[in-house]
Amino acid sequence: MARYPSNLTLSPPKSQPMASLRGSAATVRLLHSASRVRLSLSSASSSLSISSSSSYSPSSLKCLQFSPLAPYIFKDQRSSMSTVAAASDPAQLKSAREDIKELLKSNSCHPILVRLGWHDAGTYNKNIEEWPRRGGANGSLRFDIELKHAANAGLVNALKLIQPIKDKYSGVTYADLFQLASATAIEEAGGPKIPMKYGRVDVSAPEECPEEGRLPAAGPPKPVDHLREVFYRMGLNDKEIVALSGAHTLGRSRPERSGWGKPETKYTKNGPGAPGGQSWTAEWLKFDNSYFKDIKQRKDDDLLVLPTDAALFEDPSFKVYAEKYAEDQEAFFKDYAEAHAKLSNLGAKFDPQEGIVLDGVAGEKSMAAKYSSGKRELSEVMKKKIRAEYKAIGGSPDKPLQSNYFLNIMITIAVLAFLASLLGNYVCF
Repeated sequence: MARYPSNLTLSPPKSQPMASLRGSAATVRLLHSASRVRLSLSSASSSLSISSSSSYSPSSLKCLQFSPLAPYIFKDQRSSMSTVAAASDPAQLKSAREDIKELLKSNSCHPILVRLGWHDAGTYNKNIEEWPRRGGANGSLRFDIELKHAANAGLVNALKLIQPIKDKYSGVTYADLFQLASATAIEEAGGPKIPMKYGRVDVSAPEECPEEGRLPAAGPPKPVDHLREVFYRMGLNDKEIVALSGAHTLGRSRPERSGWGKPETKYTKNGPGAPGGQSWTAEWLKFDNSYFKDIKQRKDDDLLVLPTDAALFEDPSFKVYAEKYAEDQEAFFKDYAEAHAKLSNLGAKFDPQEGIVLDGVAGEKSMAAKYSSGKRELSEVMKKKIRAEYKAIGGSPDKPLQSNYFLNIMITIAVLAFLASLLGNYVCF
């Protein structure tokens, strides 16, 4: 029986057209399949390297489980795996979510985490097809060049809060982590369950960040026109604009960051978190429909109303939804959950293409799947499998099966005979 070294080294991919396995006795060269993974196991005695001009994905390593090398490659838990432009690991996503919940409990940072996810996704331009130039939920907000955009003032603090979780769970992309944090913050603040999916691919360089100016402004000259211009560009409609605006039920505006709001109010002077700023609602860490009620009534000068907030009750189309949400929190929660899920997927490139659903809640996968911006079709492997199954029963996906007339006649005769037998028994009885 052939023996393999107990320690192996898989070096990072380089630009070579083939993969190679090197041991102490021989070299085996293998044609690579498209993948996106780098493995790293250290050894002083021998090496196993996988290199290619393409990137790697963990799914393509399934072939190794049938190799005699598999026990040696994966037996040492000290080995490390890092993914490049690949799907997030579901187990790590779930663990990261629990850590986010603890972060929320200890820091009361719900509003800024919601904003982090929103601003990463909100740069999407539906008129640009190319990824990542189209913007959207791709993790680009982690780069300084985008963090320094005026609309992102203060979000460096959100990144600092979330970075230790990213360091702990290297199998989770920034794009997924930002959206996971945003949805979890809504849910932990008492909001609706967001039908999320994951598997977003990260951009890899600052050069891939969108240009400044794609996010909404707080006080534009024409608030209604501005809201429609920005959100229509993302592919959102009036109902979704109003529903998403309702997330201002969380958080505060700080004048030193946005130029809007009071330095402090009776609701914010004692925190929680860093004191100060002006909130839209009295309980600004609770997700409910208070935002719509308070804007409609405008009875408290300590509560913030931006020009874009007031526009929701001034524009006839917006007002229909704003009035509805002020009266019906359940309707608001339903529409908000759908709009948030849609926003979180804008512009994203998913791997796997259908995304990853963490909880398996009925209806959740189908709800989130329709918000993917990527085109989905059957893989070549699945197409071949279906074709083989058709051919096994004498057919083909390209043409319908021929009817078996003899079998149909026999079945008809049998059914008629059975009915005649029943009728005869009934008459005799």
